Amino acid sequence: MARFIRTILIVPVLLIIIFPRTGHSQENLFNEDMYKFTKALHFISSYYIDSVNRSILVEKAVKEMISDLDPHTTYLTADEVKEMNEPLQGNFEGIGIQFNILKDTIYVISTISGGPSEKVGLQAGDRIVKIDGETVAGIGISTTGVRDRLLGEKGTSVDVSIKRPGVDRLLQFTIKRDEIPIHSRDAAYMADEGIGYIKLNRFAQTTNEEFTEAVSMLKEEGAESFILDLRDNGGGYLDQAIQLADEFLGNRRLIVYTEGLNVKREENHATSKGVAEEGRVVILIDEGSASASEIVAGAVQDWDRGLIIGRRSFGKGLVQRPVSLPDGSMIRLTVARYHTPTGRVIQKPYKNGREEYRRDILKRFDRGEMTSEDSVRSFPDSLKYYTKLNDRVVFGGGGIMPDIFVPLDTTSYSDYFNEVIRLGILNTYILRYIDEHRSTLENNYSDIHDYKANFQVTEAMVQDLVELAESEGVEPDQEGLEESGKELRLQVKALIARDLWDMSEYFQIVNQRDPGFQKAVEVLNNWDNYSAKYLEKRRYRQTAPKEAAKGNNAR
Repeated sequence: MARFIRTILIVPVLLIIIFPRTGHSQENLFNEDMYKFTKALHFISSYYIDSVNRSILVEKAVKEMISDLDPHTTYLTADEVKEMNEPLQGNFEGIGIQFNILKDTIYVISTISGGPSEKVGLQAGDRIVKIDGETVAGIGISTTGVRDRLLGEKGTSVDVSIKRPGVDRLLQFTIKRDEIPIHSRDAAYMADEGIGYIKLNRFAQTTNEEFTEAVSMLKEEGAESFILDLRDNGGGYLDQAIQLADEFLGNRRLIVYTEGLNVKREENHATSKGVAEEGRVVILIDEGSASASEIVAGAVQDWDRGLIIGRRSFGKGLVQRPVSLPDGSMIRLTVARYHTPTGRVIQKPYKNGREEYRRDILKRFDRGEMTSEDSVRSFPDSLKYYTKLNDRVVFGGGGIMPDIFVPLDTTSYSDYFNEVIRLGILNTYILRYIDEHRSTLENNYSDIHDYKANFQVTEAMVQDLVELAESEGVEPDQEGLEESGKELRLQVKALIARDLWDMSEYFQIVNQRDPGFQKAVEVLNNWDNYSAKYLEKRRYRQTAPKEAAKGNNAR
């Protein structure tokens, strides 16, 4: 991202004339401010009545200094910098397991394929009792505590003692830590005849590679159209967003450009190669789709390459430059804005302060934007833009507005269901059920297709879940159970599938009742009708393209 940044500050002569004040240069004024700050810090640390921690004072000053800037300029401590980078790097160093903590016991949910734990023989359902001789069962250990003990430098070893169901003695394993891949692709499977579905959870170092692999795999299975699910994808690396958009767009087409007060316009264009330049495309977005997700969706929409389905995206379109500080901490300083090919600013307004900005999603719900299309279609002419090929009207103002609106489905969610989810009771139930029935399930269902068609969540299973919830303080609620019964059963079936196989199988189950997914399949299966309605070329504009409105993009 550093290539977007110009580090030379140019001071127009006009500003010196308008603000003659003392005739000082910008650099002199900066030095005066720095001198003032350092003198204040010196006097406090030298003469204050009590002892002070100068590092803490400086850190508080930095935090206060950026508090009045935009919501995405942030300060991170050295530890936070390390933690922030890890989920995007494409790998971390550890033993390669997914785990959960149930009743003060660490359960292995699954081992990562090809990872160190799988190689030495750890299995799903194992309980980790000791780590390097330290008892970790029954001590109230936290997720962070587990990670601190299991993560470590590549090549180092950790000893674990395992209690395995059906084995009387503890099993001892020495596991050599290694690089563990972090995947950004949650699912890739055939959604319907000729339709491939791909879900991405973030934009990390390997995102585009994972996407192109999925496209190739699905094409071999007969996919000619694609659903790209970017819902709840909060973004990540800009270069991965550009590469992913490039897969859909033809050569030299503008993908995104950035511009700021002290940062000149910089454009990113598609290249001549793309694995998804042909065929029908639908992209799913919602209020959780942000940053890199919005760049991809905006580029595809602006070039009339496909249809965007769902709800207005988050609206995070500010470019941050990481500024490292001497102690390893960092300021992520906003220096520019992202613009879609038509010129739309992705960033939503933040002039009312950070608190109002944080409440934006809740306010959308309160004013009906999540559930009613009518509430999001009243835009002033200043927010109208025209797509690059077909002159369709699209709207700016923050976030990407979908072509086809899908309301948030709240009909299946009761207070009872929400409480069971919130308290982790459903996950606890799944862990217990898998622990008791894993062998039977693996013997009875050869693959996800067999499981999807034949496994049923029985009334006895639901009753067991209700009893578990009651033991955890959630009183039975027959009305709430009836209201959420179908969704509850679906989640139970999907979570069991996840633990038997992986996340892709989870989505194969839950998408059966997902309105956005179902709409995407419907659109692709009836493409001619929907493309005629939403993608057809407009023969004329009601107003001239440049003069009509502030928001209109020049051709």
